[in-house]
Amino acid sequence: MKIKGFGGVFWRTGDVAALSKWYKDVLGIEMESWNGTVIKPQEGNETIFSFFSEDDGYFPAGQQVMVNFQVESIEACMMHLEKVGVPLVKDLEKSEYGSFIWIDDPEGRRIELWEK
Repeated sequence: MKIKGFGGVFWRTGDVAALSKWYKDVLGIEMESWNGTVIKPQEGNETIFSFFSEDDGYFPAGQQVMVNFQVESIEACMMHLEKVGVPLVKDLEKSEYGSFIWIDDPEGRRIELWEK
């Protein structure tokens, strides 16, 4: 058996319409009538699957899963987020793995944005 990639990320929400609007306005992810969308990989895009210990502080302890979206330009993302009024919850971090920023969605889920 060979895993080809992730098939999806699913979570519950109390207000599908409001959360769909936020993801469209903030991250440019437009949901279709079935309350989802298909994000197709592009050249140079990769998906990381990684485990963290329960006491790791990389993302909030009460959140069991964090979504990471790979972006083309972290600086462009930061300008867009400032324009739409979404604050960073952690400042820009650069490492040998790339550049990272973090935001929270309206329901408090931490989201990581990554430029490789």
